[in-house]
Amino acid sequence: MRPCMSPGSFLLALTLLCILLGLGCPLSCEVCKGSGPTCSGKMKTCEAGKDACVVVVGESSTKGHHAVNTHKACMKFSDCYSGFVSTTMGPKDYMVSNTRCCQSDGCNHDSVPPPQNNRTENGLQCPACIVPFQETCQGTQAAHCVGQETRCIYFAGNVQAGIINTKFATRGCATESACLAQAGAQVPSASYLYFLRRADCLPAPQSPDRAE
Repeated sequence: MRPCMSPGSFLLALTLLCILLGLGCPLSCEVCKGSGPTCSGKMKTCEAGKDACVVVVGESSTKGHHAVNTHKACMKFSDCYSGFVSTTMGPKDYMVSNTRCCQSDGCNHDSVPPPQNNRTENGLQCPACIVPFQETCQGTQAAHCVGQETRCIYFAGNVQAGIINTKFATRGCATESACLAQAGAQVPSASYLYFLRRADCLPAPQSPDRAE
């Protein structure tokens, strides 16, 4: 009788064969979106050009509406940043997230800790605005930076939420880690996927009432 091979053993054998023969077998990642600090979904073979698995846990506030969400997917490793990011566009409009990127099959199965959300103002401020359906944003309001946020960002491009894909532009405060995002990158958050065509990042100045 011919011995049977378990699915796990077959996947391991196939992976080793790909490595030995240099076949460049595609990566497989868990894919899901969900409310709360974790989600679970099916394994998906990544499309060409996406060579990393990612898991993002984010806390956000939009006009005071608070949410915690998790997103797991495939993405380009060169676009992926593992760590903490915080952005603030106003007292009721902000987003903080923890992200982990990895490059082995199913490596994003486990979640990451929810991000710390330090809302203590640090004395810096940036021009701020959030404009849907456009790629420009004047920044006539002021955002007071909090926690580790020491940069002013101006991001614009397209944002995708499910089947909806629309233009966006936003300005505000951010941690230095947000400046790693470059024009042309696809940047996931816990709720959306951003396609950046503009990604400006400058040091944040002191608030006028804090300046000496």
